[in-house]
Amino acid sequence: MGDWWQRNIAEPGKLPLLLALGAFVLTFLLTRVVTRLIRAGKGPFGNVETGGVHVHHVVPGIVLTVIGGFGAVAGGGHGFGSALSAVLFGVGAGLVLDEFALILHLDDVYWTEAGRKSVEVVVVTAALVGLVLAGFTPFGVDGLTEDERQDRANVLTTVGTNFLFSLVALGKGKARLAVFGVIVPVLALIGAVRLARPGSLWARRFYRSRPRARAKALLRAYRHDRRWAGPGRAVQDWIGGRPDPAPARPLGRRDG
Repeated sequence: MGDWWQRNIAEPGKLPLLLALGAFVLTFLLTRVVTRLIRAGKGPFGNVETGGVHVHHVVPGIVLTVIGGFGAVAGGGHGFGSALSAVLFGVGAGLVLDEFALILHLDDVYWTEAGRKSVEVVVVTAALVGLVLAGFTPFGVDGLTEDERQDRANVLTTVGTNFLFSLVALGKGKARLAVFGVIVPVLALIGAVRLARPGSLWARRFYRSRPRARAKALLRAYRHDRRWAGPGRAVQDWIGGRPDPAPARPLGRRDG
């Protein structure tokens, strides 16, 4: 373990990245706990407002990300300054990506269905950074043996091939499989070989003159959504909190 740490973390200068990842994940978890307490009206926490304006935590997140980013560039990859900048950057990134959906929609959708995108982005970001730390993309690692070079070359080839599978899965309308497939190769392969979802780019391009394929894709999408909608929502609710119910539309009055 000590040799792995020295060669894959300390020697290539990945300690700041490790600190940034730890601060990122911890900040996201703490932020979700605090926002849930605020939502439930429990604890000493409350929304920050100034002049009648609700200050979202993405604002201090941007400030910390800018400070940490410029500090990391100025400080290099070693020393206390670099470590501090990495922590500030991780905290800021955690606050920003926790409200990724707000930035995407330019609307306060934190506790809505659209707000679930923030959780997905955070999970994928943490996983990708974890892969870098684990040495699957070992930039800066020196003194590799011939076997290690071959192993890492095989890994890079696998990652490149898997990325192509992820692109195919994305074209087939399987966004979640494409995103998480970047991390787990089997998921990308499954998304790439299965039927495309109706309305996807792949379906519009290749199923246009294949009515049986279109019908089969519709049926499979219906069965898949009916089977996995419940468990998928339960996991997302556990991580990010249950969204508010959609407001009921008022019934229109009929003339006459």
